[in-house]
Amino acid sequence: MASSRIPFSLGLHEISDGCHAYLQPDGGWGYSNAGLIVGDGASLLVDTLFDLDLTAAMLTAMADTTVTAPIGTVVNTHANGDHCYGNQLVADREIIASRAAAAEMAHVPPSMMAQLNAAPGDVGELFRSFFGDFRFDGIEPTPPTRTFEGRLEIEVGGRAVELIEVGPAHTDGDTIVVVPDARTVYTGDILFIGGAPIVWAGPLENWIAACDLMLGMDVEVVVPGHGPVTDKAGVVEVRDYLTTVLVSARECHAGGVDAFDAAWQIVRAMQGTDATRDLREFGRIAVNVDTVYRSVDPGYATPNVIEQFRRMAEIEARAARE
Repeated sequence: MASSRIPFSLGLHEISDGCHAYLQPDGGWGYSNAGLIVGDGASLLVDTLFDLDLTAAMLTAMADTTVTAPIGTVVNTHANGDHCYGNQLVADREIIASRAAAAEMAHVPPSMMAQLNAAPGDVGELFRSFFGDFRFDGIEPTPPTRTFEGRLEIEVGGRAVELIEVGPAHTDGDTIVVVPDARTVYTGDILFIGGAPIVWAGPLENWIAACDLMLGMDVEVVVPGHGPVTDKAGVVEVRDYLTTVLVSARECHAGGVDAFDAAWQIVRAMQGTDATRDLREFGRIAVNVDTVYRSVDPGYATPNVIEQFRRMAEIEARAARE
């Protein structure tokens, strides 16, 4: 559910007192959101973007606000490149992430994404269909300068900001950023609004627990990692999707159904129901079912990343043919 008060348009939006969201429609693959928390003479940036051009444009859009409250701290909510590849442009600031996220950042460097996008044949065509809009060449990986585990409270120009590690869920080390005095939370990719969540790490139970944690907070404004600004109704929708996938995938596993066949069965059953809300990127169900299978069966072998993307594309193509 989008917040009717905040338009889902490209650029910087003030969403609550001193809290801003930088939004990138349509919120699909790589088009992530970021945040800016402004205190007295200082600001905190929540996430950088997928490449240097996008991040530079964001920092320019923030310049009128940050000229009197410079960005002194950056928080990366997790290790996916669309939330940290732009760190190079803020390398002179303190960069904070969970310890698990910092370790995971080395797993998929920008050079790997550049190679996949430039690959010949079917592999390059596949990855360009997902990430062809972005330029990964020339990005220098810039890791966090400070890490934490569990919870960390920091001060930004006299304002308390709480960092809460809720992973492993979407990735190994997901963090949400809470601004109590503004009743605002930046969720990173713990929330996808308008698009299907993708559970790279799991287990799904952890992600569902993260949603329940936010639902128990005194917050009104919720900034997702992708999609329009929302409220607690958006949190409920994501939790309900994950719960449906978890229950359905467990049943398929118990019945001996192949994981890819199960993904197709589940997405067909969910189409048009409240659990999907006509989600974009619904092919991510293939990864999500794999993650459930892996959690219930330690011997289950997850396909490699190229096969995972091929399966996501195949589910969406198959649905289009029906």
